[in-house]
Amino acid sequence: MAHYFSDALGAKAFGTITSLCTRQTGREVKNNPIQHEAFKDSILVQLAGGNPPDVFSYWAGAKTQYLVDQKRMAPLDDLWKKNGLDQAIPESLSKASADYNGQKFLLPFDYHYVGIFYNPKVMAKAGVTTTPKTWDELMAAAAKLKAAGITPFALGSKNQWPAQFWFDYLLLRTAGPDYRQKLMAGEAKYTDPQVRTAFTMWKELFDKDYFNKSPNGIDWPDAADQVSKGQAAMTLNGTWITGYWDENKVAPVTGYDMFPFPQVTPGVPQAALGPVDGWALSTAAPNKAAAEDLLKCLSGPEAQRDMALAQGALAPNRNADLKSQNEVMHKAAKQVQEASTFVFNYDLATPPEMSESGLNAIQKFVDDPAKLDGVLHEAQSAADGAFKKK
Repeated sequence: MAHYFSDALGAKAFGTITSLCTRQTGREVKNNPIQHEAFKDSILVQLAGGNPPDVFSYWAGAKTQYLVDQKRMAPLDDLWKKNGLDQAIPESLSKASADYNGQKFLLPFDYHYVGIFYNPKVMAKAGVTTTPKTWDELMAAAAKLKAAGITPFALGSKNQWPAQFWFDYLLLRTAGPDYRQKLMAGEAKYTDPQVRTAFTMWKELFDKDYFNKSPNGIDWPDAADQVSKGQAAMTLNGTWITGYWDENKVAPVTGYDMFPFPQVTPGVPQAALGPVDGWALSTAAPNKAAAEDLLKCLSGPEAQRDMALAQGALAPNRNADLKSQNEVMHKAAKQVQEASTFVFNYDLATPPEMSESGLNAIQKFVDDPAKLDGVLHEAQSAADGAFKKK
């Protein structure tokens, strides 16, 4: 199996999972981790070159749709039925991440929730004693923190993708999920008033110096360190950050906690945001029977439990025992369960032809928010090209 879980937490998880699946399948499982960013290109080369891995990890959403349309993924309907996965995986998650063109193509393995993670002691020190539930309350908290000499929001966008969550949530909370889906599909424009509103609100935070200096010069773990060390109060990120903090002995609840991105426009559905990681079977898999045995193991509660506990993730298999997860993770799971809808983050929600250009545009905006107009026109120009090809 080839996958992008290549960091320290991924290595920890797959040390256990590889042994588990070797025992369960009676076959030696070859574990082939590839660095996260490098994987995006290398897997496409492998699939196109006729020498694909039997099983590979992939991101649910537009990226999977692209490979399904390219006929690089084999359908999993028989495996799904044989292993009773309709009973194990909630229908809402299955529909969002597994179903493409009327068939099952991706096996959900773990998923994350994006929320605002914060340092409770730093917030309290600045006089912020209740978590913000509205945009106005969040801005009031940021003003208090700034006045106390604390950076309100830490952002590390060196690898581009961590910045997307601000755009995602501001657009979702103002224009709503239906409009956002139109933008992701090329049916709306980056020069629309709705997109401009989201970016303008974000720009105001930069204008008030609510972010750390040079976000594009650091990565998300650096931003997480700023929060845990008290240099910044909050960071908008996914639940994987809890795995990072746990590994670094930052205590949940007292050292870090979380709350959902607040309401901005009353009446707009409060969508939950995040990625779903899954497993796919190559259309040209050389060892199909062995691959299906491996997928059975990876769909099971034990493998998904091991992954979730190591990575600070949530498990699609409802039978995975996650009682030992901390209170912050249980809070995140509750937010997903209560959300009106679950949507994928930007680079997974729009096709690959557009996602790279979009992330480039977002990173340029972060580098110089004053160039907002140029960024929006550049993004729309890229969209005109990307969606014209479809």
